[in-house]
Amino acid sequence: MDNKKSNQEIDRRDFFRKTAAMSVTAIAGTSLISSNAKADDPAIMHHPSWGQKWGDPVTENRYGVPSKYEHNVLRRNTKLLASGNFRASIAVTPIQESMGIITPNGLFFSRSHGGVAHVDPNEYRLMIHGLVEKPIVLTLEQLKRYPSVTRTHFIECPANGGQEWRGPQFNSIQFAKGFMSCAEWTGVYIKTILEDLGLDMKKANWMLAEGSDNSEMGRSVPIDKVLDDAMIVWGQNGEALRPEQGYPVRLLLPGWEGNLCVKWLKRLEFASEPWYAKEETSKYTALKPSGKAIQHFYANEVNSTVTSPSPEIDWSHLKEGDIVEIEGLAWSGMGTITRVDLSFDGGRNYTEASLKGLVLPKSWTRWSYMYTIPKDFQLNGKQLLLTSRAMDDAGYIQPTIDQEVSVMGVESVYHRNAVETWEVTKDGKVNHVQMRTPGGVKNA
Repeated sequence: MDNKKSNQEIDRRDFFRKTAAMSVTAIAGTSLISSNAKADDPAIMHHPSWGQKWGDPVTENRYGVPSKYEHNVLRRNTKLLASGNFRASIAVTPIQESMGIITPNGLFFSRSHGGVAHVDPNEYRLMIHGLVEKPIVLTLEQLKRYPSVTRTHFIECPANGGQEWRGPQFNSIQFAKGFMSCAEWTGVYIKTILEDLGLDMKKANWMLAEGSDNSEMGRSVPIDKVLDDAMIVWGQNGEALRPEQGYPVRLLLPGWEGNLCVKWLKRLEFASEPWYAKEETSKYTALKPSGKAIQHFYANEVNSTVTSPSPEIDWSHLKEGDIVEIEGLAWSGMGTITRVDLSFDGGRNYTEASLKGLVLPKSWTRWSYMYTIPKDFQLNGKQLLLTSRAMDDAGYIQPTIDQEVSVMGVESVYHRNAVETWEVTKDGKVNHVQMRTPGGVKNA
């Protein structure tokens, strides 16, 4: 018996030695990964512990949870982005870990102005009134009787990247660009409800959306947007909204700034003039160099970023000849992404990247570029300055920092969409930098 077991072990080792040798040959031919296969690798020589015992029963987690090994994939926060407490703050999405264009509900960025409200759906009511023929108060059940639609759109805080007007503040892609996420939303077009209620088309120019949380967020929305693609949504990625996303109901204005997508929605009122609510006068305006502020600018402009490599996912483990995929995201509140270019020298020269997967209007679009680590990359200190530039079908092209600053100055907070640059150092580390004319680098 011992003899037989010993022979089986020898045969097993011999098999894996031959397999490892063949793997090295195959790897050398493709150069997609490093040739680091070992004949006596314990991970293939021995049965793993998880394969030698019972797994969890199907009753273990009534609502599924991620693997314990994905413990670093979390929304994150910092006091620098809090208004004195974490109830009026933001938790940012780890976009460097995102796959595809859908953000899991547990990682979707969260922004509150008075903390997360917990609304009893049985007591929920939505009032629709003002310049409509038949004012109404709807329960959640009654609201869901309207014909539903499902659409995939991003939501982006207009302050996404806003801390970078003067220069990079965070050496982190998650904190630099994580004020956004993308999901599949289910709900009803507001125009469908208005067909039933009868809108005064001659007088109704604006809609007030108001939330039921303690901040009572109120925002004015132009009627053209309301009658285009504005939605009342109750579903996100196949399930009910989570409390931090406005359960049971929120407003969705595809492509427009996240602050307008009022959560815990309780009231829609139609009138001839905007309301000039607190969040559209004291906040969510853009201060220009002249001292005047821009109001009522809503759509998030065409934008993009490199997500890998990043400070969180660097290239320190790579070597000459390795082929690596540079990945990123592009998005536009104006329409659909048509092209993304990638620069290796901070925007002086560009080459076209490939768009991947679904390309949808007012949605994230994933892009990539296959890159070979050049000879002596680490030895000669060659510096890479990775910059992406997106374009959309409305004809917009992402501006340079100089182009944007020449119009807006550096005192604004919102709607920053200039190109962004990541420096890859000779040892594969990644830093957030800014490229300004005539080509200087401003470090994070």
